[in-house]
Amino acid sequence: MKAVIYEKYGPPEVLQLKEVEKPSPKNHEVLIKIHATTVTSGDWRVRSLNVPAGFGLLTRLVFGIWTPRQSILGSELAGVVESVGKDVTKFKVGDPVFAFSDVSMGCHAEYQCLPQDGAVVVKPPNLSYDEAAALSFGGTTALDFLRRGKLQSGGKLLINGASGGVGTAAVQLAKHFGADVTGVCSTANMDLVRTLGASHVIDYTQEDFTQNGESYDVIMDTVGTAPFSRSKGSLKEGGRLLLVLAGLPQMLQIPWVSMTSRKKIIAGPAAVRVEDLRFLAGLAEAGEFRPVIDRRYPFEQMVEAHRYVDTGRKRGNVIITLKHDD
Repeated sequence: MKAVIYEKYGPPEVLQLKEVEKPSPKNHEVLIKIHATTVTSGDWRVRSLNVPAGFGLLTRLVFGIWTPRQSILGSELAGVVESVGKDVTKFKVGDPVFAFSDVSMGCHAEYQCLPQDGAVVVKPPNLSYDEAAALSFGGTTALDFLRRGKLQSGGKLLINGASGGVGTAAVQLAKHFGADVTGVCSTANMDLVRTLGASHVIDYTQEDFTQNGESYDVIMDTVGTAPFSRSKGSLKEGGRLLLVLAGLPQMLQIPWVSMTSRKKIIAGPAAVRVEDLRFLAGLAEAGEFRPVIDRRYPFEQMVEAHRYVDTGRKRGNVIITLKHDD
């Protein structure tokens, strides 16, 4: 099968399209023929080792000290079950599915094996494979942080970076939960964020949300530009700052902030639960959640897709489409 591999860390040009051995499912695994995958900020960070301050060594320990331990990037996919292991009972050949491999990666390929008890869910019938491929990364991250932030119906939420992969998911989910949503984004993305359900939109090129006198129950920073030192004045008493992208210095602040104020910082990796994927699929089928797609690239243009994601300017999700000879 074809796969895009990388054998050293670096810029998009380290990626190469190669023929590799097609995997075979183990007893409890399903083999998925991939129709669509994504390039996320996570792929960019793992490929380039451009990670938040203080996590460079940990990232190398997880993904490979000198060279990548897993040579195939990609954490999201949508496709069709091609074959199943002998003990698989939850899926059958021909099932349309979407899946999230998280840090195990491996989705930038024509096929991927995943355990039937992993984050694999039947595709909502009203979503294309392109859309379904983009359900997981932003959706599960936003859902986990909103849950940990105890967002309540009627609560005031500000999302810094509301037009990215996590941000566009968070706006829709927060709206579903009944929150009063304010989105912060660039001028070009204001209309998009409004259409997703934000009641208020702030253009960060024209206004600093920390200086406008408003306060919020929850602030979610998806892009790493609103640390506690900047955001604390915009948090209500008892307010929570959700740092989707946090460096080690910010993580070390958490106990001190909790001890010295009634405000909280919530950070750390998002948990991945198959139940969350099912929840997102249900919302998508009901028409209450839909991944935003910025650009689509054919599989052979993976390098170009990574270059675009590296700019930090994508709106929602970048999709990679695969065509199979059959």
